[in-house]
Amino acid sequence: MRRDLDHLPAVQQGELERAVAILMRDFEAAISGATQPWKRNGKVLKVVLFGSYARDDWVDEPENGYQSDFDLLVIVNHADLTEVADYWYVAEDHIQRDPTIGRQVNIIVHSLDEVNNALRRGEYFWTDIARDGIALYELPGSVLATPTPLTSSDAYEMAAAYFEEWLPAVDRSLVTARGQAEQGLEDLGWRKDAAFTLHQATERACACFLLVRTLYFPRSHNIKFLRSLAEDKDPRLIEAWPRATKQERRLFELLKRAYVEARYSPNFAIDSADLASLTVWVVTFRNIVEVVCLERLEALRSEAGL
Repeated sequence: MRRDLDHLPAVQQGELERAVAILMRDFEAAISGATQPWKRNGKVLKVVLFGSYARDDWVDEPENGYQSDFDLLVIVNHADLTEVADYWYVAEDHIQRDPTIGRQVNIIVHSLDEVNNALRRGEYFWTDIARDGIALYELPGSVLATPTPLTSSDAYEMAAAYFEEWLPAVDRSLVTARGQAEQGLEDLGWRKDAAFTLHQATERACACFLLVRTLYFPRSHNIKFLRSLAEDKDPRLIEAWPRATKQERRLFELLKRAYVEARYSPNFAIDSADLASLTVWVVTFRNIVEVVCLERLEALRSEAGL
């Protein structure tokens, strides 16, 4: 695995250094005072940069509403240390609020055993990271397993099963959201339910694409992060989400917030016009996901000779 960041401008290198320092500091704070041996001896084994900044095809055009995110894999020595709420939420919040970090930082956390088992299964998401990732931090001895090539027939069967499960789930959410929006013409409560259900449709569409394309879906409900992971694999998905104007970015942020706030915050509000616009976007996203997933399945089927 590579270790250099020479292909990145000094600004991005500094931002990554700062993000890793915050991760390490806040993780140490989270396990300090622990009594359980596994927690007291908890360690970050690796922090790996993956995605566009590792491959060197990132985009930095905030004025046009598009700026590639930093994607970081944190590898720890015990599976229980992967719980975001217990060990990583504070670090994520500090990174997001840090004025010296000028772009979104997305974090996934897995144990070394989880990563190595996935590599031995040949799952594409992990083999891509093993091939393209850049180690920003690592302890001696934390070796990644050699990826085992996944057979084309196995990959096709897995991807096809994911597609058959998740695309209908997207459609069920869309049907529900439309009914809730109709009930919500004069009722904010119904509109809030519709916003949450549109969030679920979006999350499920991301799951459908990522599982078909990479055989992996992170433990996250953050649709901005999920959208970023999906777009990193196929830029055609960008077309579904207009983001050039402040109003367009506001709408996506409203959809992102709906996962929690539409259910629990008395201050969350959304009108029927916003719901209509978001529905169009989510349906467009769903349709592009279907097209690219079918292309992927056909390629895998052809490779497998089926």
